[in-house]
Amino acid sequence: MRPLLARPLVLIALLALDRLTKVWALRKLEPVGSIPVAPFFHLTYVENTGAAFGIGRARNGFFIGLSFVLLAGLFYMQRSWPKENRWLRTGLLLVVAGAVGNLYDRLAYGFVVDFLDFRVWPVFNVADSCVTVGAGLLAWGLHLEDRRGTAA
Repeated sequence: MRPLLARPLVLIALLALDRLTKVWALRKLEPVGSIPVAPFFHLTYVENTGAAFGIGRARNGFFIGLSFVLLAGLFYMQRSWPKENRWLRTGLLLVVAGAVGNLYDRLAYGFVVDFLDFRVWPVFNVADSCVTVGAGLLAWGLHLEDRRGTAA
């Protein structure tokens, strides 16, 4: 499959996975609150109006605006990234998928639906995972570009 076609399909698949899991959590998990799956892992329904780790609770409007600004900034910055750096391209794809997934929740519900609970970490969702992994890939890709720049 051609990369130009693969990227939108991966983005759509990630958004669909995020939406499907959150709709499931809203319908099935919200009424019961929490379901133990293993001693270290529960499915726990949480309505998050803040950011990661509950920072900035009840500031949903602020995080909606911030999401738009950060997405615009990423799209602007990516214009200067080398096309062959797959770390940057993949990281951007994941961060965009996660940001859009959580932005949808904020606009539709006024909160982000979280449900993955490892008991030693704040409850999170598929979109959060995309943002976290994507940010790591972006950091690595930028590091590689920095090394190429100093080696030249």
